[in-house]
Order: sequence, then C-alpha cells, then structure tokens
Amino acid sequence: MTVTGIIAEFNPFHNGHKYLLSQAEGVKIVAMSGNFVQRGEPAIVDKWTRSEMALRNGADLVVELPFLVAVQSADYFAQGAVDILERLGVDKLAFGTEENLDYQYFSQIYGDNQQKMVNYLQSLPADLSYPQKTQKMWKKFAGVAFTGNTPNHILGLSYAKACAGKNIQLTPIIRQGAGYHSQAENEKYASATALRKRMNCSGFLAKFIPDHELLIRSPKVTWSALYPFLRYQMISHPDLTTFYQVNQELAVRLREAAKTSYTTEELVEQVTTKRYTKARIRRILTYILVGARDELLPSGIHVLGFTQAGQEHLKKMKKKIEVISRIGQEPWDSLTQQADRIYQLGNVKLEEQNFGRIPIMVD
Repeated sequence: MTVTGIIAEFNPFHNGHKYLLSQAEGVKIVAMSGNFVQRGEPAIVDKWTRSEMALRNGADLVVELPFLVAVQSADYFAQGAVDILERLGVDKLAFGTEENLDYQYFSQIYGDNQQKMVNYLQSLPADLSYPQKTQKMWKKFAGVAFTGNTPNHILGLSYAKACAGKNIQLTPIIRQGAGYHSQAENEKYASATALRKRMNCSGFLAKFIPDHELLIRSPKVTWSALYPFLRYQMISHPDLTTFYQVNQELAVRLREAAKTSYTTEELVEQVTTKRYTKARIRRILTYILVGARDELLPSGIHVLGFTQAGQEHLKKMKKKIEVISRIGQEPWDSLTQQADRIYQLGNVKLEEQNFGRIPIMVD
C-alpha cells in the first residue's frame, strides 16, 4: 500500500487540511509541529488536541517534529521533517501549494546542481534576507517566478530540495479557498490566520473547522500570555548570545528593544530589518523564551497518535526505527520537553504535555 507523508502544523486544523488529507493516498503519516510552530509562535492549542483533530479527519499516524526542526526557517524545517518521514517509509510527500507546477522537476534540478546553487546562494549580498536569496537562486537555476503571496509554494520548493536524491514522489495539491492570510468569511475554506483571530467566535469556527468542539474547549495559548516570561529571560540573562542563533548584533538590538516594548509585536517591529525578517526574529524570541541552545536532534520518533492503519504501519517499522510511544523519566528530547513546560505557562488549564502521556487512538 502507498504510504504518503504530510508535513503540517494544523494551527489550527481546518477544512483545508481535511481536504489535503482526503486527496492523499494510502496510509497517511503526518509529521506535525509540537507546541511551537515554524513562524516562531506558540501553537494556539496543544499538540495532543491538534493530533486528535487530524486523526478524526483522515490522518492515520501523527508524529512530533522536535523543537529544533519545528521552529526553523523553511529549508531546515523541510529537511528535518522529510528525514523523519523517510525513516517512516513514505513513498510520497503531499503538500498544499498555490502553484500548479512540477516540483519533482525542481527537485531534480536541485539534485543535479546542488553545489552550484549553494555557491550562488552564498555569493549573494549579505544585506539580503535568506528568503530573498533563496528566491533569487530558484529564479536563476529553474526560472521560478514569485508573486510575493505564495508561502505554501515557497515551502514546496523547500520540500523539493529536501527530497532531492530520495525515493519520495512529490505530490502537490492545489490549495483551496481564500489566500493564506485572508480574513474572508463567505468561503468554504477559511485561512488559519482568520481562524486564530476569531477563537472566541464559535459560529465562525463551526463553519470552517471539523470537530470544532475539540478546539473550542481546549485551553488557548498566545504570545501575549508568554511575553512576560520572554521579557524576564531577556532582562535576567547578561549574555543573550548564549541562546541559539543570537549573534552580538541581535543581542544588542533585542536588549534595547526590550526596554520599551510591552508586547511581542512591538518587540518584533523594533528589531526587524531588511536582513532580519519578522519570522526570523519571532523564531529567535522563541529560542530565548524556551532557553534553546544548539543541541543534537533525538534519534527516536515520538508518536502522538494513530488509527488502526497507522498502528499497523508503525508495527512494521519498529524493527528499523526507534519509536517513542511514552515519555517517562528518560527524556525523548530534552529541549522539546523544556519547550513544552514553558508552553504550559501560557495557560494554567493545560494538562501535562509529556510525562506519562500515551498516543491517542482513533478508530
């Protein structure tokens, strides 16, 4: 049977995600961000809730991306997630995109010209952001044009890079509904951005989210709840460069901005430059919040939940990979578990996120 991998955040899970799962073939394995997501934000609801929603709506197996895979720029995010899915034996990688393009072709181009493309990337001016450099690289080597409003397409190119040389077929699925950040309310599919802004509107959520009751009753976490802890970290640590990816220039800018910023948004606005994008700054703030340093990725794969089909596939793979189905005294990934403890500070109603938890089973 075909085994299809999907890389996701499901922040929150909505009708567009259900459509993506319905279009994927065979056993569907989701590699999902944990309690912090790629853009450098706490997930609106915890990883267990999002896993259950996915399993109720088409996923067969949900595994967790370690913190230092989940909270990364697109290329590193894609590479880490694809590596996990490859170990789980996927044949295909399905993903949503705004563009009807041959991503397998792009993967071949990268595989054939990897060193040239890397060298070109490194030759570009230092004042360009990494996303700007990447887009210039794809335009030069593959003729790819960018409209500026295709984040899933850009992520799809990162998947193409990550799958170069691997026996994984790329399966792009055209994204349905409104634009990525659309606030439209009169469509079948609402954007995750619109949904996160209307967490208190149960009628709106019911229209666009399957099993919306799960989402509504789950404790919510936002940057505003965690900002005092971030500010404490920044004020109390004399050397911010000890945190992951914080250089001396950023350390100075962050410390100065923290003196007059009273929300995460204000802080991001003050520190962002042409070179340091808002997404990069938010990720760096997340690293500081959770006390992240450069650490090795875990060897085991943490399972959040499965259906019977997912459980059967996992049994077949257990001889080849280390599967973590329950976290006890021995940590699975110390940094991810530390991030989860910080995440729990964002809402007193949150349950324990790791110790003693077992995978969710959905029939």
